[in-house]
Amino acid sequence: MTRSTLVLGGARSGKSRHAQALIEGFPGRLAYIATGEGLDLEMEARIARHREERGPRWSTIEAPLDLVAAIARGADEADAVLVDCLTLWLSNLMLAEIALAPRFDALCAAVAACPCPIALVANEVGLGLVPETPLGRAFRDEAGRLNQRIAAIADSVVFVAAGLPLRLK
Repeated sequence: MTRSTLVLGGARSGKSRHAQALIEGFPGRLAYIATGEGLDLEMEARIARHREERGPRWSTIEAPLDLVAAIARGADEADAVLVDCLTLWLSNLMLAEIALAPRFDALCAAVAACPCPIALVANEVGLGLVPETPLGRAFRDEAGRLNQRIAAIADSVVFVAAGLPLRLK
């Protein structure tokens, strides 16, 4: 793995598993930055299962909104960082009606400045049907813009489909 990697894919494509394996290839302490929140029983169970599966090398930093601070903290506390996922972070920002452009700029700067290896996971949502609602279309468009911004600064980009990684950059 290079210093920064963006791992893209659809739902249940294997992107998170692939990104985790990349980061686990590094020695030392590992930081998992979680952007999702346990807002219902199913999500709480999913979060608990994922924490258990990661094991003792991992610390978890919850960052539904302040991803930039979480990356800095992860880099201070660990030898490699995994952000999972940018798409949930974007959703959180949009639902909180937070201006996106400044957050995207700050995230790009944080990734570029991260002193340790970092992998970021994001959904590729632009391959499906056009969403029916204005909010759905705005979300799809912003997700595409965010993915392009991170892909432009990442050292490598991997697309995962059916559990198979395809290196794009």
